[in-house]
Order: sequence, then structure tokens, then C-alpha cells
Amino acid sequence: MTPEEIEQAATPAERRLAGLALNPAAPDDVLLRLLAGGSAAVRMALCRDRALPDSVADAVVDHPDPYTRSFLARNPHAGPEQRARLVDDPAWFVRAHLAEGPRPDDDGCPVRPLPDRTVVRIIETYDDDLVGTGVLRQMSTGLRRTMATHPVARVRRMACGGFWEWLTPGVRTALLADPDPGVRESAARSHQLHERRRDPDAVREDLPGHHCHARTGLLMYGALAPDVLAAALPDDAWTVAGNTSTPAGTVAVLAGHADPEVRIRVAGRPGLPPAQRRALAVDPDPGVRLALSVHPDLTEAERAAIHYVVPEDDAYGHCWYPDAVPDPDQLRRDALSTHPLLRRRAARDPGLPGDLVAALADDPDPGVRVLLCQNHPDAPAALLLRSFLEYTGRHRWHLTRRPGFPRDGLSRFADDEDPAVRRLALLGPRLAPETADRLTRDPDPLVRADAARHPRLPRARIAALLDDAELAPRAAANPVLPVATMNALAAEAG
Repeated sequence: MTPEEIEQAATPAERRLAGLALNPAAPDDVLLRLLAGGSAAVRMALCRDRALPDSVADAVVDHPDPYTRSFLARNPHAGPEQRARLVDDPAWFVRAHLAEGPRPDDDGCPVRPLPDRTVVRIIETYDDDLVGTGVLRQMSTGLRRTMATHPVARVRRMACGGFWEWLTPGVRTALLADPDPGVRESAARSHQLHERRRDPDAVREDLPGHHCHARTGLLMYGALAPDVLAAALPDDAWTVAGNTSTPAGTVAVLAGHADPEVRIRVAGRPGLPPAQRRALAVDPDPGVRLALSVHPDLTEAERAAIHYVVPEDDAYGHCWYPDAVPDPDQLRRDALSTHPLLRRRAARDPGLPGDLVAALADDPDPGVRVLLCQNHPDAPAALLLRSFLEYTGRHRWHLTRRPGFPRDGLSRFADDEDPAVRRLALLGPRLAPETADRLTRDPDPLVRADAARHPRLPRARIAALLDDAELAPRAAANPVLPVATMNALAAEAG
């Protein structure tokens, strides 16, 4: 059964036990009794959806049911060392789930890397079809940067396949002469593909006649002969507009193309001549003007002279660039720019210096303020709260999980007309018990669910909710649930 089918098939009693499995105050012995029970829904909640005490993680690793072990492999809350213990699991699909990585959390935040030794073990011993992007997502930055010179040959071979374009000439030369034949073969194959992209005749030979990813990639990044370029222009003008091999004369023609998407592509080209920049700066399409306004060759005065409109966006979320090595000078220029999109780019950097954090915290652009809150560990508490109240996009709730989000004084939001704001009241540790009780009857299901888990909820109300069809799982997860009640519920696990 899929996880969705397991959830749908669960009985009300199983859902209540699944809630108990998520209770942060449940003693280890209660969790172990739930693990030993016969309900897949309960084991899934326990092993996949919460952080695990080491004693429980030990029992999961040794559990006879491979599906139960696979839940731990996909758990984004489990410690990397706990998940790493499954690296040599006898079940193929447990190892496959470990290589794939934890399922994404609600905010799309990155997973914590596996230990380097575990990633190397996966690369050394797993079938090639399991060693893909999932493994890369779980790789530390240090390992990713040293793959090409790693002592393990299969790690070096993997670097040849996915990172060739970013390797220095010296490292490429070393890999082409590597003592391991598998590494040499992989390096030679990547080198050949790289060289063929630089050869216009080879690109012509390799270019598919039908639209596909391979054709798009060659037209975007391959060296294009004049006849290939001419043949591509009627239908693929957007694709070739950003190709660095496209000659200046053709770029000048594309800068006046009827399709604004093509002109937008031209506007982003590095080294765009001043005459074309001036023409695109007054383009009739606002998207073209906006694209040109962030061109790296413009001065601040030239940017300010362009009539652009920065659209509001709801995608102000947590950004993750694990391998990015920002240029401090460029970061400062972006943060102090008059252009909101450049300041937004700076606000995404978690290493932004303190003086720039202070400057962007009072930025007039809401996108800058929210992105700063979503990504910087030192975002001020007052700004975090303000951003939550002003921003209603899909990454809104992630703001409440940021390190500095305030917890005191939130009770005043208990009667707000916005249910998401009413949920803020339930983050407060000193919420009045009668308010928590009232919010378990709120018209919004998320407010009711949060209220049922709140530790200030009166125990009599918690006991009553244990028999409520909707809120029983939330009440069972309430940390003030008496241990005696937990034991009584755990007895139902069989």
C-alpha cells in the first residue's frame, strides 16, 4: 500500500494512536509499544513524521518489517545518523528510499546531509540507477566540492558525469588520466560530449529534428553554425536568443523580435552592447523593461531611468543554495541597490552582514522584508511578526518556524478574522485555557487542530476530544496528556 492508501484505510482508533505516536511527551516505552503494534498507519506516523529518540530509532532499524524501516528512510525529522544506519539494509526498496532522501517538508526546506561516509558507501555499493539527484541532495557541500579528487574511484566517476562543466581544466586532465579505468571512461565520455557542444559541425550532426530536451539543450548551449542558426530562428528564436555563440548581428535582430519573450531573453544576455540596452530600456513590453533593469552592466542611474514595475509575488520562501559562494562586494551592491529585485536577491543570502540586515529590515519593498525573514537567522522578531501579518503567500507559515519568531503576546490574535492569524494565538505558551478551549470549536479546521494540541487546553477538554472523530488524533498528540492515558491508549496497539 502507498502511504496515501495507508492513511485512507486507517480506522478512527488507528488515527488516534497515530496522533499519540506524534506526541512529543510520549515516553520511549509508549512509543516502543506503538512500534510493536500491528497498525501500519501508526508505525508510519511514528517512523516517518516525527523526530525519534535514539532507543526508538534503534528499534526501527531492527524492525522485521521492511516497510516500517523504509518510513525512517524518508523521515525529514530524523537525525542523519539515524537514517544512515539503514545504508546496508537487506531490503532493496529501503536502500532506494534512503538514496532518494526524505520526503520534502511542508515548506520545501532542504534535508540535512547524510554523513559523508554514508554517501560514499551509497555511491560505492548501490546500483547506478539509485545514485542520482536524491544522493546529491543529501551530500554535504564539502564532499560535493571534492568529489573529483576523492580517493574512492566511484565518487570520482560520479563527478565526471554530473559536474564536468564546472571542473577546472587541471582536474579534467587528471580525471582523463585517472588510474581507474571506469573513471577514465566516464571522463572521456563527458569530455567528448563537452567538446562536441563546442564544435558547430558536431552540434549540427547531433541536433534532433523534432522538439525535445536534447534539441533545446543544444540550441541553448551548443556552438551554432550559421545554417543551423538560420534554420532554428523561425521556431526556436527564444532558445537561441540566450546562446553565447549567437553572433552579434543576429542578437541585434532578435532584440527587435515581435515576441516579447525573445526580447526578454536578449535582455538577460551578458555583455549586451549599450545601444541594445538603451533600446530595450524603452521597450513597449513591461516584462522586457524589467528584465533589462537588472542587467549587471547597468549603473544605478541607468536602472533608475527605466520605467519598470516589480510584480508582487507569493513565492517568498526559504531559498537554499548550498554551494553558492557569494561575492561580498556584489552582495553589498545588491543590498544597497535602488532596484527591489536586486535587494530581494541579497535578502535571500543567510550570510548577509548585520549592517545590511538592519538596512533591509526596514526596506519599503515587502518582498525584500519577507525574504529576509525567511532566510536570515538574525531577522528581528518584530519584522518576522510584521511579515507574517502582511504576507499571505504559500510560504507564510514557515515564518513562524524561524529562530526569532516571537511567542509572547500572541493571544491578542485569537479573535482575528483571518484564520491563519488566529493560529498565531496558539503559538503562545501562556494562552488562557478558556481561549484554547474556545478555539477547539473554531470554524477553521487548522485552528481547531492546533488548539487540540495546545498544552494549555484543559485536561477535561482533551479527554473529551479523544472521542471526537476529527480531533482525536490531535488531542492524543497533546503533550500534557497524562502518561496513564497514554499507556491506556497504547494498550490498544495490540
